[in-house]
Amino acid sequence: MPAVTVVLADLIAEGEELEALVAPLPAAVWATETLAEGWTISHQIAHLTMTDLASLIAITDTAMFGRVMDEIAQDPLHSADRAANELSVLPPDELLARWRDGRANLVAALAAVPDGTKIPWLGPPMNARSMASARLMETWAHGLDVADALGVRRKPTARLKNVAHLGVRTRNFAFIVHEISTPTEEFRVELTAPDGEIWAWGPPGAVQRVTGPAEDFCRLVTQRAHPDDLAVRAVGDDARHWLTIAQVFAGPPGSGRKSVKRNVSSPVFRINGDGERDWESSVEIPI
Repeated sequence: MPAVTVVLADLIAEGEELEALVAPLPAAVWATETLAEGWTISHQIAHLTMTDLASLIAITDTAMFGRVMDEIAQDPLHSADRAANELSVLPPDELLARWRDGRANLVAALAAVPDGTKIPWLGPPMNARSMASARLMETWAHGLDVADALGVRRKPTARLKNVAHLGVRTRNFAFIVHEISTPTEEFRVELTAPDGEIWAWGPPGAVQRVTGPAEDFCRLVTQRAHPDDLAVRAVGDDARHWLTIAQVFAGPPGSGRKSVKRNVSSPVFRINGDGERDWESSVEIPI
């Protein structure tokens, strides 16, 4: 089975899980604020809709994508906000339908990309597998924003390996966007998967090392949590520095999240592997 096919299956599953979370929500709940400043649940889904469309354009019409890039370049710090604002005003059912159709169109387009073809993007051009992984990363990260806003704890899955892999591969990018010299040494990254397996990158004997739960590492590189609130640990000056600036997404340096030092007990539910809601009571969730 081609590698892109496996990642596309994960991308489909990630989108379906998030849709299952937001589809039953009353329209008023879509206006719930998330931890992304100024963004509601509607903004999160609107952003995914717009970036899926941009990805589709990059695959199918490079000239038009060039014009999209020119528009983003005029205001790179606010282009994402502006695009999300435009779509977030749509009624939730219409926005959800647009996102659903866009996901399907993008998956079909990615599946048809010939081997070896590079797709233009905000950063370096990517092959179809890398773009599918990037779209999965975005879907997971923004889905996490939605889940956190709702007090929902989603069960981590093996799909996180796609996000973790991108996080490792974008190590140097994080230093570059902060205008810092990239490390000369290789890093060893060892992450504990949701099922207890160890996912590893880099030479076993490397001095610079990063370890911890895969879910926490994915939260760190997508800047969905402050490093102090995560169980990711580093050995070596360069590795420790990386944890403070890690960024898997394209664009200028992200602002990250503030450290959360207190928790509250609240009834929440966990999305299990079958997409069903398992209720838990008095579970510690960050606020």
